[in-house]
Amino acid sequence: MATTVLTLVGSLRNGSTNRQLAEATALNAPDGVDVNVYSGLENLPFYNEDQDVEGQVPAAAVELRAAAAEADALLLVSPEYNGTMPAVLKNAIDWLSRPFGAGALKDLPSVVIGTAFGQYGGVWAQDEARKALTIAGANVLEDVKLSIPNSVVRFAELHPKDDAEVASQVAEVLQGIRAVAESN
Repeated sequence: MATTVLTLVGSLRNGSTNRQLAEATALNAPDGVDVNVYSGLENLPFYNEDQDVEGQVPAAAVELRAAAAEADALLLVSPEYNGTMPAVLKNAIDWLSRPFGAGALKDLPSVVIGTAFGQYGGVWAQDEARKALTIAGANVLEDVKLSIPNSVVRFAELHPKDDAEVASQVAEVLQGIRAVAESN
């Protein structure tokens, strides 16, 4: 049986390098790994506990929680905005963390990767995402990481899927996810 990896992209822009990285991840998935690049985060309202009541949960939140419940693992692909993760990812983590201690993230093997313009590839944003996921109850795989620096230059004329080094790296990330997900 295949390991299903729900992938959330922190950039809503269609041509973003992080969206391209998510596409490259899906295209380079090893046998036995299905990567589901989620669409619809732009429809997710900001988390509001007043709306998180049975019968009143927004449809976008219900859909996201269902996708996470069906997944064997979670992959966040995050750019870095002002030294941290984009609000859309933090908001998704907030919705997935509820109800606290029993949300869709509870013990879910989770990895954060990404690319950014700077020389460190967005590691601050990725560290913040890992911190939020850990507090939310996810099983964050600290040893499975990928930060690709200089995204604007590196991917100016080359899609990440066509970069042999990136293809190899994302396959390794997915193998790490699969190993943990299969052991759960």
